[in-house]
Amino acid sequence: MTTPRNARQRNDSGGVAFVGAGPGDPGLLTLRAVEALNGADVVVIDETVPHQILEHAPELVEVVDVSVDDAGVALTASARGRRVAQAAKNGRRVVRLLEGDPFSHPTGSDEVLSCVKGGIPFEVVAGVATSTAVPTHAGIPLVSGRRRSAQLIDVGGKIDLHSCTADTLVFTGITEQLADVAQGLVDAGRVPSTPIAVVTRGSTVEQQTLVSTLADVVGAVKAAKTEGPYVLVVGDAVEYRDSLSWFETKPLFGWRVLVPRTKEQAGSLTAALRKSGAVPEEVPTISVEPPRNPQQIDKAVRGMVEGRYEWIAFTSFNALRAVKEKLVGYGLDARALSGLKVAAVGEKTAEALRAWGVEPDLVPSGEQSAMGLLADWPPYDEVLDPINRVFLPRADIATETLAAGLSEMGWEVDDVTAYRTVRAAPPPAATREAIKTGKFDAVLFTSSSTVRNLVGIAGKPHANTVIACIGPATAKTAEEHGLRVDVMAPEPSVELLAEAVADFGASRRASLLEAGEPLLRPSQRRRSASRRKSAQ
Repeated sequence: MTTPRNARQRNDSGGVAFVGAGPGDPGLLTLRAVEALNGADVVVIDETVPHQILEHAPELVEVVDVSVDDAGVALTASARGRRVAQAAKNGRRVVRLLEGDPFSHPTGSDEVLSCVKGGIPFEVVAGVATSTAVPTHAGIPLVSGRRRSAQLIDVGGKIDLHSCTADTLVFTGITEQLADVAQGLVDAGRVPSTPIAVVTRGSTVEQQTLVSTLADVVGAVKAAKTEGPYVLVVGDAVEYRDSLSWFETKPLFGWRVLVPRTKEQAGSLTAALRKSGAVPEEVPTISVEPPRNPQQIDKAVRGMVEGRYEWIAFTSFNALRAVKEKLVGYGLDARALSGLKVAAVGEKTAEALRAWGVEPDLVPSGEQSAMGLLADWPPYDEVLDPINRVFLPRADIATETLAAGLSEMGWEVDDVTAYRTVRAAPPPAATREAIKTGKFDAVLFTSSSTVRNLVGIAGKPHANTVIACIGPATAKTAEEHGLRVDVMAPEPSVELLAEAVADFGASRRASLLEAGEPLLRPSQRRRSASRRKSAQ
């Protein structure tokens, strides 16, 4: 962190990190930006910074918004700088988030100078600049072939458009100036048929790109009812978009997808959906609670520590968590499982065991389920197995498939309720309304209980919503509840489920293109059809 020459010597680690927040996608933060946020006492934001970025800051971090003053008037650059400097008093570590790159931001350098004047240590964390990232996400190269020059212009005041002579021009910060810029470029010598791309909400899954010409762009934007601020890309490079568009052509681009699982459970599924361009929203349908009578699990865990069992079989992450919590309560850790053979119902549970420091002895080689685990489980051998008992911690509503199968193989099974699954509280009214009226493009069900519980707490998804299920049993439950199943994973895996939905989206997109129909999402087609019907 640079210390200005007039800064007082400090004995603490306070100061300000001016961090580039990127163009809008939180995934474009640099590693250094995340590191700075992790250590922040105060985060200073304005209206252009996505609030999802605050997820990288400590839970109790103080957030200061410098968009406007108490009267609702936009703060000047110097006023913002003073508030940033004030936040850094008393040795506090401040992160000032600025859209794009700090030194490309309209007020960035002025805010930094406020720290220089106040003798406050600072550093500048470079970010992904809006002026380069947005054209890239729109599939428009700034330099290509013989077009080697590009000019980046932030519209913060009056512009001499006669000086904008590069092959490709990128304008940022455009709001009401669109008509003036388009006409001004024509007056400066650009031909009216010059291609122009108008991009809104660039780099996010709400990105929209409208391609027109300087002569027609104002009318096109009005017709599309597209609202700013805009990023404009002007020049023949816009024509590359037909071939190089990669972001808006993702199979689930902009799809609002409901995931009826908790945030902890849905991690890998939501990550896979985001890669396909979707906007996942987690809605918990199940709440995990301790068993009503904990004596059985307490006795089993003590027996495990005392060497009562040959095997322990974890059939879910929640079962593993329940056992871990009991061991921690006794002042023990993963070493309590030493000498035990450990089985995991699938790779996700196995990964959780490894993260705890336990390498499972048995993971299904085929189907990742209780049946798959049984297929690979060795029968009891009184010569090879010194103990014939298996500890099976599970949910209160789990089937007895594994316990029954192990008993048939000669094992004595302690089938223990480790946790209860109860229906979660209903989601907010806005979410329930969105589910019923088709504002979600797809719903992904990962178990029969998620179907039953979602319908129970929020109502049945709209008929136009795409329904995806992880396997045949879940699909059967969905159909029993009157839902049309559109997608089913080839195997019971959340990653394969996300992949199957992406394939469905890609196939649907190709069909719409072939038919010459507009590329509307399932939720948009429903509203569009309603408008046409009312117009008739």
